Amino acid sequence: MEYRTLGNTGLKLSALSFGASSLGAEFRPVEISEAIASVPAALDVGINFIDTSPFYGRGMSEVLLGPALKGIPRDRYILGTKLGRYDKAHFDFSARRVMESVDISLHRMGVDYLDICLCHDIEFVEMQQIIDETLPALLKIKQQGKVRFIGVSGYPMKIFKFILDQTNLDVVLSYNHYTLQNTMFGDLVPYLKSKHVGIMNAAPFSARLLTNDPLPAWHKATPGVRRIAKAAADHCASRGTDIAKLALQFSLANPDMTTCVTGSARPERIREWARWADEPIDLTLLAEVQAILKPIHNWFYIEGRPENNDPQPGAGHASHSCG
Repeated sequence: MEYRTLGNTGLKLSALSFGASSLGAEFRPVEISEAIASVPAALDVGINFIDTSPFYGRGMSEVLLGPALKGIPRDRYILGTKLGRYDKAHFDFSARRVMESVDISLHRMGVDYLDICLCHDIEFVEMQQIIDETLPALLKIKQQGKVRFIGVSGYPMKIFKFILDQTNLDVVLSYNHYTLQNTMFGDLVPYLKSKHVGIMNAAPFSARLLTNDPLPAWHKATPGVRRIAKAAADHCASRGTDIAKLALQFSLANPDMTTCVTGSARPERIREWARWADEPIDLTLLAEVQAILKPIHNWFYIEGRPENNDPQPGAGHASHSCG
């Protein structure tokens, strides 16, 4: 497993990280003992960063991490959670809830401190509150030693410049924006480096879009996007491989992305990903798949408040032509 330094934090994260949203049954029902076993399975293959949130499973992910981490030395893993989003439409970024949320997360997971704590999906609220209230409260908790490093996470690229133009952060986390299909987060790297912030990427499979698995009911991909993604997956299958393997290897290959977060509640799947991470990427197949995906390259959807999103491309671009 390759390890990379996260910004100026001094943390060395595994290039592949464990996304514990899977423990919250966000994609499918999970078998509890198997889900808990996925955590030591991840550590055993060299993964050292675990990412979760009170939103995942509405607390279930953090609750299951408690017994999963019990007995494992605290210095063997780096643990990150989030705050501010607690249900599909339940957001609370008030200073009071910041304090409560961190304490509840620590209790659920049975730990004394968090390595990383992120404001979760800030595009759903008035983002100035994050600057004026949420981050100052989180900074106080950092000074108390309950949290080592702080940051924000979300979907639109616009949110990162909005926050970083006004304040300093330790880390940021983006999802679905550095994949075979969408590399917009990569375009933001020079700006992020200028702000000396740690860069974390999540969701190399774009919530199953770049796999052979059925999409979750909440997936926002249009019929046109789904059709082209399936054509890419079928092409990989014709070459005797899985598009998920190519997708994971592509997202891992960029050293500017300190880590790539993805999760499964199946230990054998995690071990498979670790094997894929060690294998060389098929550059010929990569070029062929990128050509197939070109009509939907950088297609994205609106998430949260419209004003917190990037402008949609003009007529004829992917997000319009693939609807």
